[in-house]
Amino acid sequence: MSMYGRDPWGGPLEINAADSATDDDRSRNLQDVDRAALSRPLDETQQSWLLGPSEQKKKKKYVDLGCIIVSRKIFVWTVGTLLVSGFLAGFVTLIVKTVPRHHHGKPPPDNYTLALHKALMFFNAQRSGKLPKHNNVSWRGNSCLQDGKSDTSTTIKDLVGGYYDAGDAIKFNFPASFAMTMLSWSVIEYSAKYEAAGELNHVKEVIKWGTDYLLKTFNNSADKIDKIAAQVGVGDTSGGSTTPNDHYCWMRPEDIDYPRPVYECHSCTDLAAEMAAALASASIVFKDNKAYSQKLVHGARTLFQFSRDQRGRYSAGGSDPALFYNSSSYWDEFVWGGAWLYYATGNVSYLQLATHPKLAKHAGAFWGGPDYGVLSWDNKLAGAQVLLSRLRLFLSPGYPYEEILRTFHNQTSIVMCSYLPVFTSFNRTKGGLIQLNHGRPQPLQYVVNAAFLAALFSDYLDAADTPGWYCGPNFYTTDVLREFAKTQIDYILGKNPRKMSYVVGFGNHYPKHVHHRGASIPKNKIRYNCKGGWKWRDSKKPNPNTLVGAMVAGPDRHDGFHDVRTNYNYTEPTLAGNAGLVAALVALSGDKSTGIDKNTIFSAVPPMFPTPPPPPAPWKP
Repeated sequence: MSMYGRDPWGGPLEINAADSATDDDRSRNLQDVDRAALSRPLDETQQSWLLGPSEQKKKKKYVDLGCIIVSRKIFVWTVGTLLVSGFLAGFVTLIVKTVPRHHHGKPPPDNYTLALHKALMFFNAQRSGKLPKHNNVSWRGNSCLQDGKSDTSTTIKDLVGGYYDAGDAIKFNFPASFAMTMLSWSVIEYSAKYEAAGELNHVKEVIKWGTDYLLKTFNNSADKIDKIAAQVGVGDTSGGSTTPNDHYCWMRPEDIDYPRPVYECHSCTDLAAEMAAALASASIVFKDNKAYSQKLVHGARTLFQFSRDQRGRYSAGGSDPALFYNSSSYWDEFVWGGAWLYYATGNVSYLQLATHPKLAKHAGAFWGGPDYGVLSWDNKLAGAQVLLSRLRLFLSPGYPYEEILRTFHNQTSIVMCSYLPVFTSFNRTKGGLIQLNHGRPQPLQYVVNAAFLAALFSDYLDAADTPGWYCGPNFYTTDVLREFAKTQIDYILGKNPRKMSYVVGFGNHYPKHVHHRGASIPKNKIRYNCKGGWKWRDSKKPNPNTLVGAMVAGPDRHDGFHDVRTNYNYTEPTLAGNAGLVAALVALSGDKSTGIDKNTIFSAVPPMFPTPPPPPAPWKP
């Protein structure tokens, strides 16, 4: 697939530079009165025409107004009429002002905004630790207040807080960091839309709950570290193990009494770089809180240095994380983390790293593969390429970055083409859901990320006054991308063959047997032990608690869905999945004309003066 570039991008960072002499100014000059013409002396003919015979000395029937003489009768009638009209107009105005009016309220919020309110509530239900007073989830309480302390082998003792990953009570840093990065990205681009929906403070609170915890999982005050607490709790039940843990037991998090081991990693490039991305992106969200923002930036720098010093996958060697969130490579996290650190600090060394051709090559930027262009908790490449295309579209840094940025931009265009129904990179179900994970279970987490990238890239092009992009020789408008995002999110919200909303609490028909311990066990002052909760897991009754806003794993490749608690491939929600959902919903919500915030992401980036290219080699005859 070849790209036909026209390169209509670039230009200064100054946005909306207006022409100082507007059309109004110019037309005003044309309407100036010709005073010279008015001040000319009149000749006798003109005087006689205006003033009439000069002999008349009888009672004046005319009124001299200086520039014109009119009949006295007409003058009296005119003045009288004007006075009466003025009185009537004033009277009517008074009546209109004093009579109470029927106020037209705001138009009702669209489906995306309604779903956004709910999708953010899911994070409140996933909170671990000591809950804030206004958590607004009645069936949740304080939980796992001994995390870190109960494991004697770990040196990091305070690991209270953070988020439970899914329907269990494990805290995985890897997907949780990705979730916080996605939420921060959505806030940086669409803070005005969050504000309009009344959710800006809430989403920032959600992010801070996550970043506060991530800062606890390593020595955030140091410049150099040698370990990270990557996970709290374990879920391995292989080999018929009956040791109580977060998967074997079915308990409310508030009732957990079994030990929760801490998994520390000493060479975890992917995890450290993803955590760096989370803290760096959040530092831009909290840039007005200078002390906290600087703390986040310092933590991000320390983590990123650790990721480069100690190379290795955090989930290598059959560790517990490998069973649930196995990382396939760390090169994509290098590009992603480097890009976010550049935006957070303006330090050009991070940009040099993120745009290094060898790094891009290792991350898979120059080849296809079945999962190319699929953004997920494991593969950040598609997101990193969109993020760096933004730099090219609005700042155009030129040499020496232009070549690789153009490659990322072209690759982003190809990824966007692959989302369109006219291309066959990915199958679709009969109901229209794109199969980004090729028919494997739990498809929705990938779909929401793609919808977010498509809506965002469409808004980037609009903001850069570019009407669309090329797929081979064919030109597509930005509306096509937005339409793709809408159809996918509409499917998730209920426009599908089963008429099922896959977001709990949205619409009338949604999953009632969500695979989630806290939601499936009643809060009735009875403490169910490890196996005691199994009866709730296996019950055919709907969950006693509604897990508002949770996006479940989703339907199969035939649009089929089984609302059963024991099958997590259909009914389990995750942090990473809901973060992508929130990002896609806010991008599609409200008024399209609001668009993105062009400048906030660049607030730490100094003005860019391209390095001149090296001189050509000396000429030799």
